[in-house]
Order: sequence, then C-alpha cells, then structure tokens
Amino acid sequence: MGWKAAEKLIRHWKILRGDNVMIIRGKDKGETGTIKRVIRSQNRVIVEGKNLIKKHIKGGPDHEGGIFTVEAPLHASNVQVVDPVTGRPCKVGVKYLEDGTKVRVARGTGTSGSIIPRPDILKIRATPRPTTAGPKDTPMEFVWEQTYDAKTGKGMPDL
Repeated sequence: MGWKAAEKLIRHWKILRGDNVMIIRGKDKGETGTIKRVIRSQNRVIVEGKNLIKKHIKGGPDHEGGIFTVEAPLHASNVQVVDPVTGRPCKVGVKYLEDGTKVRVARGTGTSGSIIPRPDILKIRATPRPTTAGPKDTPMEFVWEQTYDAKTGKGMPDL
C-alpha cells in the first residue's frame, strides 16, 4: 500500500462487527443487514447476505469446483448504522454519560438521538483465555513475592 492509499484509511471507525446497517448506495440500496466482517485495511465491510456475486472456483484434488455465490465487500461509506428507535439510517456520534462511560449515539436530522448499543458478538472472544497456568507462566508465589521495600531501600539495585 502506498502512502496515498494510507492517507485515505478511516482512522476512527464508527461501524463495528455485528452492527445493524442500511446500504445507502449500490445494487442493494435500501436493504438492511448485519455487519459480518470489517476490513479496516481496505475501508470495507461485509454485510451478511447482501452484495452477492458469483465466484468461479476451479476444482482441485481436495475440493470440488463450481460457481458459488459469495458476499462481496462494500465500501464503508456506502453503509450507515440504523437508528434503533426510528429504524432509519443515521450518523454515529460519541457521547460520555454522567458515570464516564463512552457510548455511541444516533446523530443527524430525523433521528432519535438514542444510544446505539455495542453488539453482543464483540463480547465473545475468538480464542478463550487459558484458565490453567502453562509452562511459560510465572508461578503465583513469585508474583506475590515482595522484592522491594521503599522505606528501607531493600531490593534497590546498585547503579
């Protein structure tokens, strides 16, 4: 990727995987769907069941070839998040609540200004965190061992 293309990348993404969006340009204009994948390096998103194309795949020794229907990526500027109250496309703004939590809100004319919730699919980890200690993990008795005392200066290296 050249430096000109890198300049045009979206820096602050407001569309997340699992968002309910409406396609505002293209052959599926006016249809709504869920974001299946976000490709940040290309400023593109894949909407579930939309922008379908025919893909010709050559057969091989381990798989069968043929013509398959797949979802093609859409440019991020061609989709807008749907307002959860009105059901119309809207811009996404950021707001901080009284307790300091950051939330996304619906912006623009004809929108409700309501909070757009984070999709539940983002809470699911692709690879779960390990529950047992592995061979490279530090044992807990070494983690809790106090090696420095600020009052006496014990444990301070001689520089």
